[in-house]
Amino acid sequence: MRVDAVTLFPGMIDSPLSESIVGRARAEGFLELGFSNPRDYAEDRHRTVDDKPYGGGTGMVMMAEPLYKAIRKVRKKNSFVILLTPKGRRFDQSLALALAKKKHLIFICGHYEGIDERVTPLADLELSIGDYVLTGGEPAAVAVIDAVTRLIPGVLKKGDATVNETFTGGLLEAPHYTRPGVWRGRKVPEALLSGNHKRIAEWRRERAEELTVKSRPDLAPAEKKKKKALK
Repeated sequence: MRVDAVTLFPGMIDSPLSESIVGRARAEGFLELGFSNPRDYAEDRHRTVDDKPYGGGTGMVMMAEPLYKAIRKVRKKNSFVILLTPKGRRFDQSLALALAKKKHLIFICGHYEGIDERVTPLADLELSIGDYVLTGGEPAAVAVIDAVTRLIPGVLKKGDATVNETFTGGLLEAPHYTRPGVWRGRKVPEALLSGNHKRIAEWRRERAEELTVKSRPDLAPAEKKKKKALK
């Protein structure tokens, strides 16, 4: 997969995505990450990319023309352009799965007070990672790229690594345990030590459902919510 970020601060994306699984995916050729900086397309000697907003207000707004040229530089026929913005669709695992099937993603990272609204139609998708304010779109781009990269076939060495995890099937993932079997007086659940694969699967399913109802009732299946309400 090819990913390009349109950003004034490439290091905010490049550095965190050079470590761990995503860093390895880049080294092994599963992910090719590039950058297009609007400042390279500024039209004055000061390389100005922002200006005061029409109508007044605090902060500065990224100008349309440098952004347009930076996007055009990397956009191809098969590109899918994503504008990171608080007013966008909420990012989730199902969308991560869909984006992992794309050949080329372009992330537009706003900064300061945001971008000139006239650039918005260039995006195929407006995307948000949550109801809070960041310094810019770069941290959001890192989160989305990380979530998408691990879903690219071959990135995770175990083929079933993404099958039974949080949000798969609409549930949170069951709790995990490792050695020792007893830690500070707290034991690993007997079901996980039984060696009975059916019993282990049932335990994990039950705990996943319980955890989802308790911690994320908005994700829980309707029948599970109903059972909890009747207790």
